[in-house]
Amino acid sequence: MNAVTERRLLGLLGLGVRGRGAVVGVERVRDAAKRGTLVVAVVAPDASRHSIDKVVPLLEARRVPIMVGPSAMALGHAVGKESTAVVGVVDRSLAAGVLALRGASSEGDTGPARAR
Repeated sequence: MNAVTERRLLGLLGLGVRGRGAVVGVERVRDAAKRGTLVVAVVAPDASRHSIDKVVPLLEARRVPIMVGPSAMALGHAVGKESTAVVGVVDRSLAAGVLALRGASSEGDTGPARAR
């Protein structure tokens, strides 16, 4: 993911959290996926294997699009935390903006889950 796309993505996610259109962390993302309100998830490529194993299979089973985002630290700072493994978007308009950035990111990401 190039620097401009990353900055835009982080800005959208920060806005989403402040406007309650996004949820932060493995448990909150899992809860939103179970409720059927999750539209897209952004996963940090350097998230722990344990965190990824807890969230990615559920997202795949629920057919929630997964984007490989910036580092856990960068993702966390954008949403007011020290670091976070995953941010989930529950607002459809915000999700459309996040998904539009997917095409701008580099192809061939090799993180925990490939953007679909």
